[in-house]
Amino acid sequence: MARQYRRHAPDREETLHRLTPMCPVCGAFAPLDYHNSRSVVGMQEQVKYTLKIRRCRNEACDWFRRPLRPEAEGRLALPYSEYGFDVLAFIGRERFAFHRTVPEIHTLLSQQQVEISQRQVTHLIARYEELLASKLMHPDHWQAKLQQQGRVILSLDGLQPDVGHDVLWLIREVLSGEILLARPLVTSSEDDLASLLREVKEALTERLPVVGVISDGQRAIRLAIQQVFPGIPHQLCQFHSLREAARPLLDVDRHAKVQLKKRLRGVKKIESALEARQDPQARVLLDYALTVRSALTDDGRPPLVASGLRLQERIQHIHDSLERLEETPQKKGGVKPIKT
Repeated sequence: MARQYRRHAPDREETLHRLTPMCPVCGAFAPLDYHNSRSVVGMQEQVKYTLKIRRCRNEACDWFRRPLRPEAEGRLALPYSEYGFDVLAFIGRERFAFHRTVPEIHTLLSQQQVEISQRQVTHLIARYEELLASKLMHPDHWQAKLQQQGRVILSLDGLQPDVGHDVLWLIREVLSGEILLARPLVTSSEDDLASLLREVKEALTERLPVVGVISDGQRAIRLAIQQVFPGIPHQLCQFHSLREAARPLLDVDRHAKVQLKKRLRGVKKIESALEARQDPQARVLLDYALTVRSALTDDGRPPLVASGLRLQERIQHIHDSLERLEETPQKKGGVKPIKT
């Protein structure tokens, strides 16, 4: 939906000219032909720019009547964008460094008086991903670093920040940590993944042999690696290997957590009984009930953290604390047992 309100007046205005009035191709004089107006919203201010456009009048020139825009325009914002690079960098940092959602980023920008919609935030996140991918497609920034290693170990994985969005596939060099390629794909078929691997393979020199590939066990990934790197060792990711090895234990832990939750279903009944009381002991016990609820909602991070064992440990700590509180004399702040 289009914006339904008028943007406020710009904080200042500025006129941009080309550095030279000469055509960069034929060297002939290019007179002023027309001017454009463009508003750019930044983190600190909104600026209205007047762009003085020139055109070459030499009919023999390859750039005949081609618009010659001011060079400084490219430092302001992306083409056809009304938001500056500082806004784009802020959105990219909040999204990928702090993993904030689109509504959270929109709220932060609104707090800094930046007029922007949530749809525009989503659009700029996509533009940021494209800029990042275009930078990573040029291997000059990582080839020199990999030359010192003399070998390459690749890892391939897909990221899907939001449900329904394209999957961002990353090819990373394990030893150096350098990201060699990042590209969103609509489908994750064998041919699509093979084209990404083949592109990285062509960018690597003969002095940088691929000695191994790490990925998860997805069938399309395994077939793509076999197609592009035949005979190269392919290892399942250590995290996925650990998860598969711990799966029987996690199933037992999950069942134990379910049984433990059944024994704690009376928390709501206790809270209802305590809410009718106004004494200090009731407030203390309500805090304990809230602590129990917090422990129930913490699922941990399997396979590294067993959620059932963590719940058992936290409930045991709460139980021990209640026993110590019950043994404390009433005059020193102890509480009476709760009967429900």
